[in-house]
Amino acid sequence: MNRTGKLHFANRLALQAIKGRIMSIFLKIQRYIWTAVLCVLLAAGSLAVAPEPLAAEPRPEEHLFTILHTNDEHSALIPHSPASDFDPHLENPAIGGFARLATAVGELREKKEAAGEPVVLFSGGDFIGGTPYAWLVPQGLAAELQLMQHIGYDAVTLGNHEYDYGAEALAAYLSAAGYPQAHQKTAVLATNTTAPDDHPMAQGLYLDTHTLELDNGLTLGLMGLIGEQAEEVTFSFEPLVFEDRHSTAQRAVDTLQAQGAEVIVALTHSGVAEDRALAEAVPQIDIIVGGHCHSTLYQPETVGDTIIVQAGASLAYLGVLELAYAPLTGQISIRNTQNGQPFLQKLDHRVPLDAKTDALVAEFTQALNALVADRTGGLFENILATVAVSEFSLTHQPPLQESPMGNFIADAMRMVTWEKTGQRVDFALQANGSIRGSLIPGSMEHAQNEISFYDLTLPVSLGIGEDGHAGYSICSVYLTGEEIYRLLEVAVLLKEMMGDTFFLQFSGLRYDYNPGNALLFTIPFIDQPLPTALLPGNLGSVVRAQRYTGDRIQNSGQDYVPLERGDETLYHLATDNYILSFLPMVGDMLPMLEIVPKDMHGNPVPLERHDELIVEVDGEELKVWQAVAEYAASQPLNEQGMPQIHERYSSTAGRINRVWTFPIIAWPILAVLALIAVVVLLIRRRKRRRAANR
Repeated sequence: MNRTGKLHFANRLALQAIKGRIMSIFLKIQRYIWTAVLCVLLAAGSLAVAPEPLAAEPRPEEHLFTILHTNDEHSALIPHSPASDFDPHLENPAIGGFARLATAVGELREKKEAAGEPVVLFSGGDFIGGTPYAWLVPQGLAAELQLMQHIGYDAVTLGNHEYDYGAEALAAYLSAAGYPQAHQKTAVLATNTTAPDDHPMAQGLYLDTHTLELDNGLTLGLMGLIGEQAEEVTFSFEPLVFEDRHSTAQRAVDTLQAQGAEVIVALTHSGVAEDRALAEAVPQIDIIVGGHCHSTLYQPETVGDTIIVQAGASLAYLGVLELAYAPLTGQISIRNTQNGQPFLQKLDHRVPLDAKTDALVAEFTQALNALVADRTGGLFENILATVAVSEFSLTHQPPLQESPMGNFIADAMRMVTWEKTGQRVDFALQANGSIRGSLIPGSMEHAQNEISFYDLTLPVSLGIGEDGHAGYSICSVYLTGEEIYRLLEVAVLLKEMMGDTFFLQFSGLRYDYNPGNALLFTIPFIDQPLPTALLPGNLGSVVRAQRYTGDRIQNSGQDYVPLERGDETLYHLATDNYILSFLPMVGDMLPMLEIVPKDMHGNPVPLERHDELIVEVDGEELKVWQAVAEYAASQPLNEQGMPQIHERYSSTAGRINRVWTFPIIAWPILAVLALIAVVVLLIRRRKRRRAANR
């Protein structure tokens, strides 16, 4: 067959194939039509026989559910503020505690379940850190999370204080709490957290996202985020990485919705301001259960359709959010007001203790008592025992100022370090960010003016030392007089640029400063402040500095000598290992304010050898909390033979004084104005001479 014949044959085969394909399609259509007709006839027959038509069960118009929430629990296992006042049988001002929380949660669950309404319980993070109970974390105990599992939390997120002892310690803590298997009880969410594959945190100890199907058929999609500001104040999370919050949240929303989630809930440890920004950036998030800034939101905030809640801190409140979800529209409405349900339930004396939870707390208290006794050589054996008495509170407020509590802590560090080392300690400093509250004595008849070990050490309970034990370790450092002066300039700069967290409290000196002279001006476009310390000369904000030369509690009398710029004398400084780690960084950023930690012989001690500067007593690192407890116990005895806090701590002592001086920025302005005035005078004089010569 020639080429033309082959083409005709191929065309005929193709045509036949097309005809066959058309016929096949026609026959299928015909079968579908007859099948449809048959189905209609059968349906008609069934309608004629059946008493009622068969139909799918419609979904309810609304799904009702309640979210219970807490945040920033901060290891507040027992009622506190103060703990000395607590009595389970009497009305008392102590608030919080996990046993009270368990009762409140149980009562609300029982009430809602009787009405067929599901209840979930969430935490916005920072369940670790802030009381002596957190000292159990490096000992391998997971008191907080085990209690939360016992009470029935459905999910929690990780805050910055979960990393107080480092990422490896957090991994050990989660393992001790039964993870990854325990996610079935209480899911731990850290959506924007990434751990290296070889890190223990990467072994399933936290989840990216999680879904909860409620008994009414509603599916909640959960994520957990740590915020930008929380990251900045996290002690040690390396080598973990915190990813961008907004892009991570959007990815989580897409994942959860693909898994069938109808309501998206973000557990965030970011603060209300960042929560608002998150709601604007990712509007598909329906509810944000927040934490970090300790805001007591008596009413939820709304951004668009996103609901934002937060419940203060330290279990002072249980948040209650009653909601209704409409499947047809996807809308969520709040029901609290119409039901007369407050958004926050105070956990005070009106809420009794849950017996089982209280017994579990008691076990952890016994473990803490044993730890304290061991670490103090038996000096303190019961965290609830009275150490001292006081007729006044030692407040750590207002922010950005010298405070009585700051003075007490700094004095304790100076005096106890002096005693332990046998070397006079000239100065001590502590940062406000490490002072977690005021010292409040008991007010009840059974505890009038009493200060327990728990209440005394609670404000200084943060941190960890090089020994792996809880509490910042005190370091013995030597600096020149010039460096102390620079340190005061740094203190003012930190106050002006970084806020209250970095405000430094001092013992052993007093100084006057003009905050207006700390910064020359802010550079436009890059919004970068220009410190006056960068300029040549002895410019700065410190107007006067004086060293205290007395032997006992710092007074406001005459025991002071000037502290001069350029003084090369070595002075003994007590601080903690956390603050010490920052001092060398000052010189890297501001060479004019370089501070070099030294030993008692004046030899510089580099950062990698700072552990050599830690004060040890009988082979154990001296902790800030130990110094505070021992200093309180060494106060003068009252008529009853109890140590009584010196009245000097009832107020501030004029150690840090804000004064007004002529602004530095005004001097160059005046110089320019003077130069202009001279030029104008010369021009006028020249004109007069010309006029006189005409």
